[in-house]
Parts: sequence; structure tokens; C-alpha cells
Amino acid sequence: MRLAYFDCFCGAAGDMILAALVHAGLDVDVMHDVVRRLGLPEVALVTSPVRRGGLAAMHVRVEVGPASRKAHRHLPEILDIIERAGLAAPVAANARRIFERLASAEAAIHGIPPAKVHFHEVGAADAIVDIVGACAGLHALRIDRVVCSPIPIGSGTVTCEHGVLPVPAPATAELLRGVPIAACDVEGELTTPTGAAILTTLAAEYGPPPAMRLEAIGYGAGTREFRARANVLRVMVGTAGEGSEAGEERVVILETQLDDSNPQAVAFACERLLEAGALDVYTTPIGMKKSRPGVLLTALCRAESAAACEDVLFAETTTLGVRRSEATRQVLERTLEQIETPAGPIRVKVGRRGGRAVRAWPEYEDCAAAARRTGTPLRVVQEQALSAWQELNGRRGDGPPG
Repeated sequence: MRLAYFDCFCGAAGDMILAALVHAGLDVDVMHDVVRRLGLPEVALVTSPVRRGGLAAMHVRVEVGPASRKAHRHLPEILDIIERAGLAAPVAANARRIFERLASAEAAIHGIPPAKVHFHEVGAADAIVDIVGACAGLHALRIDRVVCSPIPIGSGTVTCEHGVLPVPAPATAELLRGVPIAACDVEGELTTPTGAAILTTLAAEYGPPPAMRLEAIGYGAGTREFRARANVLRVMVGTAGEGSEAGEERVVILETQLDDSNPQAVAFACERLLEAGALDVYTTPIGMKKSRPGVLLTALCRAESAAACEDVLFAETTTLGVRRSEATRQVLERTLEQIETPAGPIRVKVGRRGGRAVRAWPEYEDCAAAARRTGTPLRVVQEQALSAWQELNGRRGDGPPG
């Protein structure tokens, strides 16, 4: 499992997140492709190496010409821009989640429906690039799980569209509900609404760095210089270490029975649950009262995703109640190993217990893409990938699952 740990030493902003990912090895062409796909005229991405507090870092600036400057955008307009961009499905889904979360925060502050929220700063072209770019960058780096440190917010006041406001700005404070924040003696806005929205939407947990084999480190620079500390956001990228994803863990089980839902709506709800962070979603045919055929919809998730998954169930199904229970499960240590095949590079998901591989299977999306690209049947690509992995691991002495 690929991990990204955001060490918010001096807060976080959208451009700092982009810069940290680029400094950690993300091909900047991925960001240029995002700008092109979004179709925002006269928008360009400029990257430059800088120093902050003696640390070498990367600075990213989104330059916006007059053609893309706009006073504000509503949520439906921004979602339409994302929809028309032709992004990879996980990238588009995460970008939508971030903007929907932003809309909910702004709506709570102003007491209006999310669809009527006027996005000012976070609806500008540079904020759209920051958010979609962060999602695309994590996808390109093949990050499976995001972990974040407690987030410092700064102090004092900030001037924005609504005038002078206290730090953190109301939208930032709303986004940080339930999230651990860190004390910091620096005066100024350290965490912006855009930075808070990205991290609080994508982070699976908060705290110290998780156990992993560290592979890359990136420093994303903020624009301002602070005397007290380096104005950087650090990202640490690696692979889950031995035992970090193995053993027992607590999970939440959400389930509801449906006998009056359109099957298409149930399928859509399953998709939205996975986008909201569910680990697994499945349906079971059941017989309900009055001999009605129905379906039991079950979602398995971690505690931090339970509320978001409940929101999906209430919004996308006809249910009036959701049952919640906790359980423990035993999981294998999971890693993704890339191997070369006649159809190109394919990732293989490997499960180990006690250091021994007990399960391996090629990633479906990689195999499907290779099958389309080469015209090879999917079954053949999967067999080639598994055979190549078994041969390679046989040579290494780490025998394939039996």
C-alpha cells in the first residue's frame, strides 16, 4: 500500500500541496495536463525551486489571465468543469468530494443551501487547479492512503472577500471540525480553506507518521517568509512497512434494508459509498415484510469515514434508518508490486502473513487498460501478469501462494 503523509509543520494551502507533490517526484507534466483538461483559458502553471528557512523547496504558482478571472462561481458550474475535463474517475470523484465539502462548509456559515453558495477565492481558477491538481498528483503517484499531522491554523486576522475576519477564516474553521489542530505561535493565516478542504477530505487519519518504507520526501513552499519557522509543507511518500497493514483492526459496518428503491439508484449509491471512503460495499437479496423481495445494502468502512457513508445512504437511497455496528477484522499486510509483462507494466496486489505471500492477484484496472491498449484478452493479460510475478518471486525465494 502506497502512503502519503502530510506533515503540516507550517500549515497548508492548495499551492503548497501541489508543490510538495512535485518536489517529491511528481512529473510536472501531470499538472500541465490538468490545466489543459480543465479548459480554463489563459491559465498557466509555473514551478520554481526556492529556499524557505534554509530548506530547499518547490514553489508552484498558478498564473491566471483576464479571460479566466471571475468574481465567483457556484458549485454546479465548478462540478460541470470537472465533469467535462475527462479526468480519471478517482481524480474526478475526489475533486467533486472536496468541492462538495467546501460548499457544505460555506452553506453552514451563511445559512443557505450548498447549491447557492457563491465561491469567491476557492471558486477562482487557481483554486480549481490546486484542488484538481492535488487529486491528480496523488493518483499519478499511486497513493492508496493519505495520513495527515495535526494542522496548525495561525493567529490574527485575514482579509478576504467578506472583509477582515479572524484566523482561521470561518470556512477553514468549519472544515476543521473534528480534526486535530496544532498550536503555532506564527501570526497570519497558515491554513487556507483550499488546503483544509483537500486534506480533511482525503486524509484517512491524523497523527504521527505511519509505519512505512520511506521512498520520497517533498517540501512545498508557501509564498510568505516567516522568521519563526520555515514556511513549508512536507510530504513523505512510501510503502506500508512490515506489519503496518497486517493484523487486527476495528471497522464500522453500516447496513440498511431496501424494498422500494430503483436498482439503478442502489448501484449509484454503491459507487458513492466507495467515493466516500468505504472499504467495501455489497448487496444481499432478502425477503422483507409482506413477502416483498428486497436488498440488504452493507458498507464496511473505517470510523473516520462512517459519517460520510451514512450521509450517502440517506441521500441516495429511500432508507429511513441505518444500522451501525463495530467489528474487528484480520487483514493481511498488503503491498503493490509492479512487474513487466508482454502487455506492459502491471501492478500485482500481494497479501502476506508472517512475511509469507499467501495471496497475489494483478490489479484489474492495470490489466483492463493493457488489454484495451494491446487488443489482448483480459484473461490472458491477467494470466501473464500472475505468471510473471510467480516466476520473479520464485527466483527471489519468496514463494508464490500455494
